[in-house]
Amino acid sequence: MPAAKKKALTALAYLADVDKHPPRPICVAYGDDAFLQAQVRDALRGTICGGGDGEAALTTYSGRAVDLCDVLDGLRTVSLFGDRRMIEIENADEFVQRHRAALEDYATAPSSAAVLLLLVSSWPGNTRLARELADSGLVVDCKRPAKSSEAERRAKKWLPQRARDCHGFRFSSGGAELLVERVGPDLGLLDQELSKLAVLAEGGTVTDAQVEQTAGSWRTRTVWEMLDAMLDGRAAIALTNLDRLLLAGEHPVAILGQIGSSLRRFSAAARIYADAQGAGGRVSLKEALQQAGILHFKLRDAERQLKRLGRPRALRLAQRLLAADLALKGASSAPDRARLVVERLLVETAAFAEGARREPSPMVGAASR
Repeated sequence: MPAAKKKALTALAYLADVDKHPPRPICVAYGDDAFLQAQVRDALRGTICGGGDGEAALTTYSGRAVDLCDVLDGLRTVSLFGDRRMIEIENADEFVQRHRAALEDYATAPSSAAVLLLLVSSWPGNTRLARELADSGLVVDCKRPAKSSEAERRAKKWLPQRARDCHGFRFSSGGAELLVERVGPDLGLLDQELSKLAVLAEGGTVTDAQVEQTAGSWRTRTVWEMLDAMLDGRAAIALTNLDRLLLAGEHPVAILGQIGSSLRRFSAAARIYADAQGAGGRVSLKEALQQAGILHFKLRDAERQLKRLGRPRALRLAQRLLAADLALKGASSAPDRARLVVERLLVETAAFAEGARREPSPMVGAASR
């Protein structure tokens, strides 16, 4: 009788009890949910490197550029302090495809000096490497959960702990259940909603009424789609999403508030990057975005969008946001005029991004520094 297929370890199951699943010589976090993948990565960093980025204990490579010999040398290099090191490869799909045979050989006799973490979007289970690591490695499924009763149940169980431990508040009665019903089981979107609710928490508690007033599944997605379209230079899509929000009863002031916080972070990241260059220092775009408050699971897209905008345009975002905010509080406070203010901001920012495609950006190449 054939052996039963080993059940995949989901990201939520791993994060719920990290100590139960200690790191193995080769760890894999696979799937299309960047938020879950970032959470698994951070948990492994904390376990292996002692929290944060781990400084000297952590080495991160891009899977599209790193050579196999550099990875193997790093894995076999013993730390001077006697602790374990971590070699992390982002966007590792191409790396795994190029060096699958060598990785299969390494998996049979891995080094004890360091842990290899592969961050991939897909992980076919029919390869020799996958079969080997099913027993000897730590493989975590980070796929975006499809909307189902089971996914919603897990999200409702996860939410209260996440709100308490990472955002500093508690739900009253059925707030967590209501939030999942409104937003769905996408944990990245739920975490964004928790960030908004944390501002409203009074005495460390968020009421059901506050969840009711603040959360909205399709509205939340539409705002993010509008923001991404604007920063990618797709003005028509951004305006279409704005129209949907306004027809659904959203006020232009509220919409500006939702996109404004993200745009200010882009402007702040550009300022951090410019100040570091002016002082003769070196900071990557990724580091600048992290310092500006961009969440881990949005960093990849944010870096691409900031490169497209370019530094001069990104620096002017804060000024344009201030002008829009003053207009909405002054002569353009009426709904029709307020709509024009937000539309102008969307079109001008999208034009920045579109124009940047035709000219070199002063930020291109910064991420590799």
